[in-house]
Amino acid sequence: MSFPTPAPVSASEDELAFEKLRSGRVRVEAELAKTIVGQREVIEQLLLALLAGGHCLVTGAPGLAKTLLVKSVAQVFHLAFQRIQFTPDLMPADITGTEILTETETGRQLAFVRGPVFANIILADEINRTPPKTQAALLEAMQEHQVTAAGVRHVLAEPFFVLATQNPIEMEGTYPLPEAQLDRFLFNVRIDYLPEEDEVEVIRRTTSRAAAPIESVFTGEDVIAFHRLVRQVPVSDEVVRYAVRLAAATRPGKPDTPPFVDEWLSWGAGTRAPQSLVLAAKARALWNGRAHVSFEDVRTLVAPVFRHRLLLNYRAEAAGVTVEQVIEKLLQHVLAG
Repeated sequence: MSFPTPAPVSASEDELAFEKLRSGRVRVEAELAKTIVGQREVIEQLLLALLAGGHCLVTGAPGLAKTLLVKSVAQVFHLAFQRIQFTPDLMPADITGTEILTETETGRQLAFVRGPVFANIILADEINRTPPKTQAALLEAMQEHQVTAAGVRHVLAEPFFVLATQNPIEMEGTYPLPEAQLDRFLFNVRIDYLPEEDEVEVIRRTTSRAAAPIESVFTGEDVIAFHRLVRQVPVSDEVVRYAVRLAAATRPGKPDTPPFVDEWLSWGAGTRAPQSLVLAAKARALWNGRAHVSFEDVRTLVAPVFRHRLLLNYRAEAAGVTVEQVIEKLLQHVLAG
């Protein structure tokens, strides 16, 4: 994954950004609580992806407020938001934009009309319902933060995030994302059903008066400053090596690969995995008001970073083994320090 590298600035600006993030955390959580009940881990992972400058895949059944959550996050950060509903007949130009013939004072000429991808936060809703050709239209935007149409490069506004949702239970008529595109998502966030008390609270809220409007806490400029700040969080060689060892242990057929990996996985995590893991751990440390990365930051984020990068083989599927179980055994096998 290629992450944009922010330009260097003075130490005083970084200190100001750190203080703004530290003091704004409580407000962000309070604003999101106006519309979202529970799901604290999911919310934190989405926020960490934004702080790290990475894209996020959100997997969950219908009706779990995935769209509402992404829209609420966009409002808190005062970012331009666009929702794209992916369908089997959606074309690449429906996302990126197209050239149309227009009448001008000098005659007819082609003009590029921007598509919905030209926003700060793109909600790619049910991305696995559209064919690979249309899915691939997002790849250039995700990787290069630009769109090329008729040989002309159109730069996207910063910050730019793709938050894609997919429905795990609708397998018929869907097009699973290819591994190369999955690897470009920083996180795969799993959103599950709420506990009973939280679900009762959701019903109370949604069947009574309208929720209070969400107020912006940060701006797009703040987010760009946070990206710069995240990259400056120090991390020890031991923590980096731990992230690398975790990824290396998922690769079948290597000398030090644990037996359960050889038995259950046909493909493991590439170099983007520890890169994403360290960057996300830096964001978590900063979000928690710390100026250094701990082993715990890495361990906490292994699941969302690895779960879409590990490919189960037929033996695992036959035995009913899940990716979550493989990750749990991996953390028991690869010890920190």
